[in-house]
Amino acid sequence: MTLDQKPSTSTSTSTSTSTSTSTSTQPQTQRVSSLIASLEGMSEQQVLLNALDLFKKSEFQMAEVLFKVLLNINPLNYIALYSLGVIESIAGNVDNALTLINSSININSKFARSYLVRSILFRNRKSLHRALADARTALSLEAELTDAALQIQSLEAEIKLASIQSQSLSALENPLIAPPQVVQAMAQADQLTQAGKTREAIEVYKAFLSTPGVDHRYIAMFNMAVLLNQEEDFHQAQALLKESIEIKEDFFVAYLSLGTIKENNGQASAGLEVWNAALNVPSIDNPEYREDKIKLLNNIGRVLENLRHYDAAEEALFKSLKIDPSQGPVLHHWIHLRQKQCKWPVVYGTQHTFEEVIKSASPLSMLGLSTQPQEQLESAKRFVKEKVQTFERMVPTTHRYGHKKIKIGYLSSNLSMHAVSLLTVELFETHNRDLVEVHAFCWSPEDGTPFRQRVRHAFDHFHFIADLSDAQAAELIRSLEIDVVVDLQGLTSGARPDLIARGAAPVQIAYLGYPGSTALPYVDYVIADTFILPPELAPFFTEKPLYLPTVFQVSDSKRPISETKSREFFNLPSDQFVFCVFNNNYKFTPEVFEAWMRILRVCNQAVLWVLEDNVWSKENLKLAAKAHGINPDRLIFAGRITPADYLARFRAADLFLDTTPYNAGTTANDALWAGLPLLTLSGQTYVSRMAGSLLRSVGLNDLIASDLMSYEQKAIYYYEHQAELTGLREKLALAKNEKRLFNTEVFCKEFETELVKLLS
Repeated sequence: MTLDQKPSTSTSTSTSTSTSTSTSTQPQTQRVSSLIASLEGMSEQQVLLNALDLFKKSEFQMAEVLFKVLLNINPLNYIALYSLGVIESIAGNVDNALTLINSSININSKFARSYLVRSILFRNRKSLHRALADARTALSLEAELTDAALQIQSLEAEIKLASIQSQSLSALENPLIAPPQVVQAMAQADQLTQAGKTREAIEVYKAFLSTPGVDHRYIAMFNMAVLLNQEEDFHQAQALLKESIEIKEDFFVAYLSLGTIKENNGQASAGLEVWNAALNVPSIDNPEYREDKIKLLNNIGRVLENLRHYDAAEEALFKSLKIDPSQGPVLHHWIHLRQKQCKWPVVYGTQHTFEEVIKSASPLSMLGLSTQPQEQLESAKRFVKEKVQTFERMVPTTHRYGHKKIKIGYLSSNLSMHAVSLLTVELFETHNRDLVEVHAFCWSPEDGTPFRQRVRHAFDHFHFIADLSDAQAAELIRSLEIDVVVDLQGLTSGARPDLIARGAAPVQIAYLGYPGSTALPYVDYVIADTFILPPELAPFFTEKPLYLPTVFQVSDSKRPISETKSREFFNLPSDQFVFCVFNNNYKFTPEVFEAWMRILRVCNQAVLWVLEDNVWSKENLKLAAKAHGINPDRLIFAGRITPADYLARFRAADLFLDTTPYNAGTTANDALWAGLPLLTLSGQTYVSRMAGSLLRSVGLNDLIASDLMSYEQKAIYYYEHQAELTGLREKLALAKNEKRLFNTEVFCKEFETELVKLLS
C-alpha cells in the first residue's frame, strides 16, 4: 500500500473509554518497547502498513504508537493524522479528533474519508449543516463511498425534521394529549409544507379554525402564523399570534414570534413591548417556561443594545445569566456592554471568574480583555470551529490566471463612513491601474454621504453582494478570476466568514478590520510590518505575515481638517495642560484609567479630555475619578462632531494618551496626522502594537512605552518638559510636509510589489 491508497477503516464515534481490545497478556510497556525495536530499518511505508494492520485488529493503543512514530518521520503523513483522529473519536475525545482530522485535510484536501469522519464528529456536536457539507465533499471525492451517501441521506432527513419542528408546535405541546382534530391538521399541514405547498398548508389550518367548537385553536393559529410570516403576510401573522395569546395567556412562544416579526419589520420598540408583556405574565417563572424566559430576556437585551440603551440591555442579559450561567455568547455580550459603560470590574455579580471568561471569550471581546497572543488566537480558533463551515478551497493557492493586470478584490460591509474606509479610500484611488484592476465586493448599506460616493468611485468595478448568498458571492469572485482577495472585515460585526472560508481566490489576505489573527480557513496572509507583528509573535497567527517595509497601516492624505480653533471653543481651560483620550470607551480598562489618575495626581495643572461614548460611561468615569481622589471636573467630555472639526480638535490637546491592550488604530492615525504627539504602551499582541507601529514609522520611538510604569513616567515627563512636546509637533509637521507621514503612494507601491512576488 502506498501513501495515496485509502485504508479501509472504521468511522465509528463510540464513546468507549478503552482504546485497546487486545487480549495479549504481555505487559503493555514491554509490547510497546518490542514494537518500537522491531521498526529498526523499516521504511515509512512499512511502518504505515504495520500501523494499519494493528488498527484493523482494533489494537488501537499499539496502532497509536506507530502512527505517532510515523509523524516523527514525516509530520505531513495525512493517513497517520487521519487514523489518530479516528482513534481519538472512538475514545470520545471529539476536540482532539477534530484537530487531527483538520490537520489531515489541510495536508491532503482530496482524502474523502477525512471529511466523512469529520462529518460524523460535527453531527455528534449537532452542527448538522457543517456535517452535511463534509459528507457531500466526501462523496464528491469518492463516489463509491457508501457510508458518505448514507450519512447524507440521514442528515438531510434530520435537518428537514428539525426545520419542520421549528415551524410547527409539535415540540411545544404533546400532540397525544391534544384533540385528534389538531393532531390531524398538524400532520396534514406538515406533509404539505415538506412538499413545498405552503399556501395549501395554510388552507388546512384555515379549515380547522373555521370548524365550530374545536379546542386548542391557539396551536393552529400559531402554526398558521408561522407559515403566513414565511409568505410575508406579516399583518395577518401578527393578528393570529395576538389572538392565540388572548386564548392562552402563557403561550410564550407566540410572544417570542410576535415580537420578532415586529422587530424584523422595523418596529423594534413594539417588539420590546410584546416581550416585556410576556415577562409580566405570572406563570413565566414556572420551571416549564425556563427556556422561554431566557429567550425573551436575550431578545430584549439584544434589541436594547441596538437602540443604545446599554444599562437596560445589560440588566436583561444579567437576569438571563442568573437563570443559566452556561450561556457563553450571552456572557460575553453582557461583558461587552459593561465595557461600553466603563462598569468595572467587568465581571461582577455572577458566578463566573475572569479566568473562565477568558477561556471562552469571543474574539472581539478578547482584544480588549487579554494581553496574551495565545489567548487571542485560541479565541479566534474556537469561533471558527463553532461558527464557520468547512469547505474545500475553490481556487488552489498554486493557481495562476495569468492576467496582464492583477485583479484585486476588497471585501467589506464598511465601504461607507466607517473607520476602515476612512483609512483605505485613498489606497483604492492610488492603485497603479497599469498593474492592478480594483474590485469592491460590498454588502454595506448606502448612507447617502458624499464620502460613500467617493469610495464607490475609487473602484474600477463595484459589486454589491448584499443580496447574494455566501456561495453565490464566492462563485462571483471565482468567475471574475480575482487574483487577490483582501478581507477588510475579519471577525468584526457584519462579517461573512463563510464567504472568505470558501477560498474563492488563489491569494487571500486579512487587513485592518480585525486587528488579530482571524484563524479563518484559506486566509493566507495578514498585512504587517516588523513592529506590529515581529517574527517571534508570528506563530500566534494562522496567517503568514506579509511584511511591508514602512508601516502596516494605510492612510488618507485628502481628509479635510478645519481651521485650528481655540480651547474655549471646545470648553477647555486655556491655562492647563490637556491630556486627551479619544478612543472608544470600551477600550478603557480600570488598570489604565488608574494610571491616568496617578498622572493627574502628579500633573496637578492638567485635565483629561475624554470621548463621551454614552451617558453611563461618562457617569461611571466621573465616579471612578472621584474614588481615586481626583476631582471629576478634571475629566472633560467631548461629544461627536463633524469629521473635519474632529481632526481639528486634536490640535487643542497637548498629548494623546493611548489605551492598552486595545490600542488606538484609526484614531492614532488621525491624531498624528493632525500633528498631536501620542503616547502608547506596546504589548505582545498585534492590537496592542498598532499605535507603536505608526510612531516607529516616523521616528517617534520615545513615545512608545513597554510597561505601565514607563508609560506614566513618560506622560509626566512631557507635562514637565513641554518644550520637548513642541519639538515633537515640529517633527510630525516636517514628516508630513516631506510626505514621510502616512504616504499612501509609498504604501501602495510596497503592497503592489509584494503582490507581484506572491503571484509570480
